[in-house]
Amino acid sequence: MKLLNNYIDHTLLKATATKRDIIKLCNEAKEFNFYSVCVNSSYVALAKNELKNTKVKVCSVVGFPLGAMSTKAKVEETRAALNDGADEIDMVINVGFLKSKDFDYVWKDIEAVKSIMPNHTLKVILETCYLEELEIIKASELAIQSGANFIKTSTGFGISGANIHDIKLMKSVANNEVKIKASGGIKDAKTALEYINLGVERLGTSSGIEIVSGKSSHSNY
Repeated sequence: MKLLNNYIDHTLLKATATKRDIIKLCNEAKEFNFYSVCVNSSYVALAKNELKNTKVKVCSVVGFPLGAMSTKAKVEETRAALNDGADEIDMVINVGFLKSKDFDYVWKDIEAVKSIMPNHTLKVILETCYLEELEIIKASELAIQSGANFIKTSTGFGISGANIHDIKLMKSVANNEVKIKASGGIKDAKTALEYINLGVERLGTSSGIEIVSGKSSHSNY
């Protein structure tokens, strides 16, 4: 198994995050050799500059946290993030359209984003806390169909985050075609290792330092 730090997308997505906070996030990612930092798209250029000449990647969220903006808006946000240096994109599906059973819209929404980033990693956030079992299965299938590289549990801004049941469900659909990222409420090494042992290949958390150092955290993401 890889070292725990290599699974972690070190995350700061709060509306109140300042430039100084993002610089601190990047310095922590360098110190602990996290896989990436995950930031809102307006901070990609800053993060990329802070992480130059390091192996730490920059991940940008898109359509975050609701996923309810137009496809065109998601595509343009993705394009801007990539131009600013993003290595990976975590986009939120249109949960309302999924629940409306407008599956064509959902997969075309994902596909439109993936089409402009064929050589970059796309993680598709399902926001499982709002979905029934069959909806989690369907959302996973649509993401795979649309070219996603990862399916991801949560934004960390919903009513709950990752859990074992939903991850097992996603894993049963993924069938090694795509990878799984767990996020939301991952605050300690015990939880992180449980998810990794289920087959999760990336963890989104703002508690990365606590996870690798064994300290407790009060963060929500």
